[in-house]
Amino acid sequence: MYYRADKYGNQLSALGFGCMRFPTKAGRIDMEETERELMTAIRAGVNYFDTAYIYPGSEAAVGEILERNQVRDQVYIATKLPHYLIKSREGLEKLFAEELKRLRTDHVDYYLMHMLTDTDTWDRLRALGIEEWLQEKKKIGAIRQVGFSYHGNSDMFCRLIDAWNWDFCQIQYNYMDEHSQAGRRGLQHAHSKGIPVVIMEPLRGGKLVNRLPEEAKQIFKDYPVQHTPAQWAFKWLWNQPEVTVVLSGMNSDEMVRDNIQTASTTQVGELTVEDEAMLQRVVQAINSKMKVGCTGCGYCMPCPKNVDIPGTFAAYNRRYQEGRFWSFVDYVICTMLRKNSTAASNCIKCGKCEQHCPQRIPIREKLQDAQKELEGPLYRVARKVVRLFAKF
Repeated sequence: MYYRADKYGNQLSALGFGCMRFPTKAGRIDMEETERELMTAIRAGVNYFDTAYIYPGSEAAVGEILERNQVRDQVYIATKLPHYLIKSREGLEKLFAEELKRLRTDHVDYYLMHMLTDTDTWDRLRALGIEEWLQEKKKIGAIRQVGFSYHGNSDMFCRLIDAWNWDFCQIQYNYMDEHSQAGRRGLQHAHSKGIPVVIMEPLRGGKLVNRLPEEAKQIFKDYPVQHTPAQWAFKWLWNQPEVTVVLSGMNSDEMVRDNIQTASTTQVGELTVEDEAMLQRVVQAINSKMKVGCTGCGYCMPCPKNVDIPGTFAAYNRRYQEGRFWSFVDYVICTMLRKNSTAASNCIKCGKCEQHCPQRIPIREKLQDAQKELEGPLYRVARKVVRLFAKF
């Protein structure tokens, strides 16, 4: 297993274990199988385990398995604060105490603000006293490092990186999202400030393995160097020195062993120019089904009515590439989980965005199309629920 250093010199395994999708049995986490997979990973040198308060049963499962096998001190636990549920300093304390109890530990190694969406949300947390609370927890060793996980565009990501002295961050990044989400620009900005970057969704929810179009599969098949699509996706990430840890939501022993093998045989700078060109052809094959030719460059931003134009188009395209579910999730994240709505329906058709689009996309027209498909009855119900339970 190869390792990469964090901000303070701790050696983190290049492969991290994403604990959101443990195997289930009869509707519950299959503890026997989960324990087998986690221990296989630990014995092979994986030492970074990522869970969250809102992952059903995950924190408790991780805590139980680490305690039973007496390996807590061999690994780093990363878990997350669901800030959207927090309304007071007392709420912070109560929720964190519950997480420690679930994890059966007295400290969290890497603590993330879960799905931090924008600087307004961070300002709200600051007003609640979160900076002082985090410093207190760090001082007594209950929290070792503080970061945030992020879904959104690169401009806002860079602003969040600059908003506080973070120890690390976590972004969605893969060869399909090189220029969307935080993207390569965000990755390099964090790296330039000495902030380690943990990668989530390296396979884009399985899209880069299980739902490739036939044209993309053929490109892999015809290439003289043979790796599985999953291996190519991981190698593309580990080829980059700015990447610290790549999370994989492994839910079978076979997947664990395969990813460990890839992580143990891939180093920075390994991919050739020909390899990179082949992956670009795969991207083009996948993008051939896109509804909008948006590259996520962000030149159309900021919108005077706060529409997240790149985020909307990414969700709209995903609807036709991967199906309704992940498209809906993406759109909810990029438009609702913020202090002010960034939905396509905010558009007043002023046209300022189109003046700066290098792809010459008829943005106003495409936003209207996206709104019709993304802001249906389910979206409106979800918006009411989010506003009921979350305080921004």
